[in-house]
Amino acid sequence: MDTKTTAHAAEPETSLRSPGAKALARHLRDEILGGRLRAGVKLPPERELSTRFGASRGSVRRVLAELRERGLITQSVGSGTFVSEQAEAMAREHALPHLDGNVSPAELMEARRLIEPLLPGMIARNATASDFAVMAECLEQSEAASTIEDFEYWDGALHKAFAVATHNAFFMRILDLMNQVREQGEWGRLKRNSLTPARRAQYERQHRAMVNALRDRDAGQAAALMIEHLDQIQRNLFGE
Repeated sequence: MDTKTTAHAAEPETSLRSPGAKALARHLRDEILGGRLRAGVKLPPERELSTRFGASRGSVRRVLAELRERGLITQSVGSGTFVSEQAEAMAREHALPHLDGNVSPAELMEARRLIEPLLPGMIARNATASDFAVMAECLEQSEAASTIEDFEYWDGALHKAFAVATHNAFFMRILDLMNQVREQGEWGRLKRNSLTPARRAQYERQHRAMVNALRDRDAGQAAALMIEHLDQIQRNLFGE
């Protein structure tokens, strides 16, 4: 099985904005990877999922697109959406343990500060033109975002793009575990309360500088910028 594809099987909901979309993504992922929705099973239509989970049709399409990218489902125009044949193998080989919810935001930041600066070396070696195109899209959308929710969505999407660009399944799993903690209410509350317009502008400048360094394959500069970015987040969140 292709490492890049299977590495994408984890946590699709971390980059989604609305509670309904996150609930839908979590439900479908758990049902598929838990073996309760088997290969070949047809999923309900978008309209039904939208009503059931209180998510917009656009959000439902985004959830399904992320599941498709991770190889968990297939979609056919005129036929519908189906659990993929490879879902069972992906569940066996790449199912992640679930955290117990007791990891604090401070513990998460400590782990991020240790682990994320290791990513630029792998990105510089392994990233493709497609990976950089995704990063560029995330930058443009985050800078154009008119709401905090939209900015947070594209901020999360950019960090996910960094992880995907390593093309390293082990690091993808570690970062998926981190993202489970980011979905906890306390982290979200701290992030929202700390995100002033000036800080958002600073994050945008830091993000763009990191992507430029990565595109230049300058792993050392990108790592230094990532450390600076994480340190700034920590100061903003905890007043350190």
